[in-house]
Amino acid sequence: MNVVARAPGRVNLIGDHTDYTGGLVLPMAIDRWTTIRGRSGDGEVHLRSRAEPAAVRFGLPVDDPPVPPWGRYVAAVAAELGDSARGIDGTVESTVPIGAGLSSSAALEVATALALGFDGDQLALAQLCQRAEHRAVGVPCGIMDQLTAAAGVAGAALAIDCTSLAITPVPLPDDVEVVVVHSGEERALATSAYAERTAQCAAAEQIVGPLRLASVSALAAIDDARLRRRARHVVTENERVRAMVAALADGDGVEAGRLMVASHASLRDDFEVSTPALDVLVTRLGAVPGVLGARLTGAGFGGCAVALARPGALTEGWVVRPVGAASLA
Repeated sequence: MNVVARAPGRVNLIGDHTDYTGGLVLPMAIDRWTTIRGRSGDGEVHLRSRAEPAAVRFGLPVDDPPVPPWGRYVAAVAAELGDSARGIDGTVESTVPIGAGLSSSAALEVATALALGFDGDQLALAQLCQRAEHRAVGVPCGIMDQLTAAAGVAGAALAIDCTSLAITPVPLPDDVEVVVVHSGEERALATSAYAERTAQCAAAEQIVGPLRLASVSALAAIDDARLRRRARHVVTENERVRAMVAALADGDGVEAGRLMVASHASLRDDFEVSTPALDVLVTRLGAVPGVLGARLTGAGFGGCAVALARPGALTEGWVVRPVGAASLA
């Protein structure tokens, strides 16, 4: 049986480092795709990619096979599928930039799960792929990336409550476009301080309770200044997500852009996940006439900035449009 499975990348408009504390995020699936084409069969997974020198090949059921680094995601998905995984002989193609903070790993995971025979709803697909990412590289990521790829909505960003996992589509106003610009720094979460930040948020929650429910004033109970800054980012970022959803619903691009600028400042100063290159890029983009706001997108530590702009205002980077969910043909 011939199989074509594809999953989109994502850009996060606002709400970073909030998902793993059960907070609020506002990503959108983008028109950059990872596609797996092949013929399904029994007993073996064999995938090749023009972007990678080494192919992925292992038998099923999977048991810690020797694979190239990109193959760890494929093998982890197969392991999470267990006995329901079917083999495939095929190719992987992707227009999602690697190491850019646009969820290339989640797109690969979701496409792989569909290609290997996943049978379930969008939430279950996202949860399986989140577990696969934890298994593959040990990064304690939240569910935002996988859920966005699995449940994207054409024409809309997704307001996601990462506690209830409720998704509300938020259409973008017609008079704005979303532009992604690479900082020139590749990002690798497994070698970044991502896990340290999740631990710091957990430590703050031991003092004040769930950050998704905390107020800024409650953070005075945290004596450690660094932990207090980390918690302040999460609490204020959740507030900014709510405000951004309202601004987009009102067609207020100016306010939406202001919130993006404030988000970047919080990620830079309180959460300390920006870099000099990202700061310079965000400042430069924000100075362009017609750009309403810009911020780093994703976990930080390199990768891309995202800008909200009037159509045609930016001539660098690439315009991305919100697309629908991952699919299997």
